[in-house]
Amino acid sequence: MFEHVLSTMIFLPILVGLVLLLLPASQGAARGTGLVASGIILILGIRLYFGFSGAGGMEFSEIRDLLPSLGISYNLGVDGISLFVLLTGAVLYPLVFLVMTNQSKGCYANLLITQGAMAGAICAGDLVLFYIFWELMLLPIFFMIGIYGGPKRLPATIKIMLYTVAGSLLMLAAIIYLGVVYHTQFGEWSFSAAKLAGLELHGGAAVLAFTGFMLAFAIKIPLFPLHTWLPDAYTEAPPATTFVLSAIMAKIGVYAVIRYVIPTFEAEFARYALLLACSGVIGMIYCGIAAIGQKDIKRLLAFSSASHMGILALGVFCMNIQALTGTIFQIVAHATSTGVLFLFAGMLEERMQTRNIEELGGIARQAPIFAFFFAVALLASVGLPGTSGFIGEFLIILGAVKFHTAIGVLAGTTLIIGVCYMLWMFQRVFFEKTNDRTAGFKDLTGIEALAFLPVILLILIMGIYPQPFIAKIEPAAKEQIAFVRPAAQVANYPVLEKGHVPEQK
Repeated sequence: MFEHVLSTMIFLPILVGLVLLLLPASQGAARGTGLVASGIILILGIRLYFGFSGAGGMEFSEIRDLLPSLGISYNLGVDGISLFVLLTGAVLYPLVFLVMTNQSKGCYANLLITQGAMAGAICAGDLVLFYIFWELMLLPIFFMIGIYGGPKRLPATIKIMLYTVAGSLLMLAAIIYLGVVYHTQFGEWSFSAAKLAGLELHGGAAVLAFTGFMLAFAIKIPLFPLHTWLPDAYTEAPPATTFVLSAIMAKIGVYAVIRYVIPTFEAEFARYALLLACSGVIGMIYCGIAAIGQKDIKRLLAFSSASHMGILALGVFCMNIQALTGTIFQIVAHATSTGVLFLFAGMLEERMQTRNIEELGGIARQAPIFAFFFAVALLASVGLPGTSGFIGEFLIILGAVKFHTAIGVLAGTTLIIGVCYMLWMFQRVFFEKTNDRTAGFKDLTGIEALAFLPVILLILIMGIYPQPFIAKIEPAAKEQIAFVRPAAQVANYPVLEKGHVPEQK
C-alpha cells in the first residue's frame, strides 16, 4: 500500500463511495464505513508527511503511460506545496463522519468520492489527468447541494454549475492549446506539467490560454468579482458539503494557480500580477463588509471565507518567497479554522433549528467546551498571535508590502474588518442572555470533543511552533518563485522598475 500511497489515497475513497451508492446500506453503516475509509487515508497521510524529505522536487511519484500516442500519462507526485494541501483533506475529513451524524447515505457516499477526486487533482502531474479529477470532484458537490440542500438549493445549484462548467470548458480549451504548442515546438505530444513549463509562449493566444486557466481557478477560489455563487452555495449546502467547499475545495483553486499557471505562463502571470493582487484585496474588503450585515451565521461565515480567500490569492500574486510560503501555510491554517467553524455552525443549526444570530445567545453558559473550541477556531480565523492564522497572514502581508507597499498596507488594515464582524457574532451567539431556544443546548459529547481536539491542538501548535511546517514548504516555494523572477523582467513588469519586487536570496 505504501508503494502506491498516492493511488491508494485517491481511489480508496472513490471506490468505497461508489459501493455505498450502489448497495443498500443504512445511514449508520454508511457513516461508519466513511469514517473507516477516511481514517485509513489519514494514516496514509501521516505516513506521507514523515516520509517526505522536503529537499525539493516531486516525491512518492507514480508514472505510467495512459495514451502514449497523445502523451497522456498517469503521473502523480507531491512536493512541499501539494503535500500540505493533500494533508489538509486527510486530517479534516474524519471530522465530518464523526460529528455530522444526520447526513443521508448518499451524502456520505458523495463526500468520499469528493475526497478521492480532490486528492487526485492535488497529486496530478499531467494536465489531462488533473482535468479529469477536477471535473470529478465537482459532480458530487452538485448532487449534495441539489438533493440534500436547503429550501433554495436549486437556484444555488444552477448558479454554481453554470460558473464552474464555464470555467472548466475554458480551461479544457487552454489545455488542448498547450498540448498542440508543445507538439509544434518539440515534435511530440505531452501534457506533463513539468514539460509544459518549458514552453515558449507568446502573443494573444498565450494570453487567452492564461485567461482560460485563471478564470477556472478564480471561480473556484473565488476571486472578486467571480464570487457571487459562493454565498448561496455555502448557505444552502448541507453542513458537511459547506465544510468541504470552504475548507478544502476552494484551496485547490489557489493551489492550481501555483502548480500549473506560474510555471507555464510565467510571463503572463508577472504581467498581470498587480491587477490580480488588486482583485484579491478588493474581494477582502467587499466580502468583509458584506459579512457585517449578515444575520445568518452560516452566511456570515460564507462571506468571511470568501474574504479570507482574497488574502490567499494575494499571497500567490505577490511573487516572492515570503508571500508564497505564507500562502501555503495559510491554506492549512484557514482550512482548519474555517472548517471547524462551519462544522460548529452545522451543529448549532441541527440542535437549535435556526441559524439566525438574533435567536441565539448564552451558549457559553450552556456549553463551555463548545464555546472554547469555537473561540480558538474563530481567533485563528482572525489571525490572533499564537494561532496558525497569525503566521500565515503575517508572512503574506510581509510579502505584500515587499511587492507593493500600498497593497500590503491596505490588505493589512482590511484584516481589521474580519476581527469586527467575527467578534460581534461571537458576542451575540455566546454571551448574550440565554433564551428559551438555547437554554437546552447540550455541550459536546466526549466523542465530539475528542474528534475536534486534534484540530484545535494543530491550530495552536502551528501558531506557536511553525518551523517544522515552513521547512517543508520553503524549498518547493523557492522553485516556483524561480519561474517568475526572470519572467517579470522579460514581461517589463511595471512594479519591478520601482523596486517593489526585490531579488530573492
